[in-house]
Amino acid sequence: MSARYVLAPKATRDLAEIWSYLHEQAGVGVAGHVESAIREKIVFLTTTPGAGHARPDLTEEDVKFFSVYSYLIVYLPETKPLQVVSILHGRRDIAQILKNRL
Repeated sequence: MSARYVLAPKATRDLAEIWSYLHEQAGVGVAGHVESAIREKIVFLTTTPGAGHARPDLTEEDVKFFSVYSYLIVYLPETKPLQVVSILHGRRDIAQILKNRL
């Protein structure tokens, strides 16, 4: 069976940093819960790649955004397997971060 999604190296790092921050701030239970929720939504996106929305205010690239709690999953909807570019907290400078990643 082929992979249903691929995390870009920076998205993998994003997820690890989210887990680490939440672990430090709220404990392993919260960190694990949020990571699981993010991964579940990514799996959902593999079967519904049109879900989410474009954000031309953040980037003109052909990516979609899907929110989970305070985080945005940034992904390429037309790829197989689905490619996740970034997983970012909504309060970060997303437009600037994506300029460097896309």
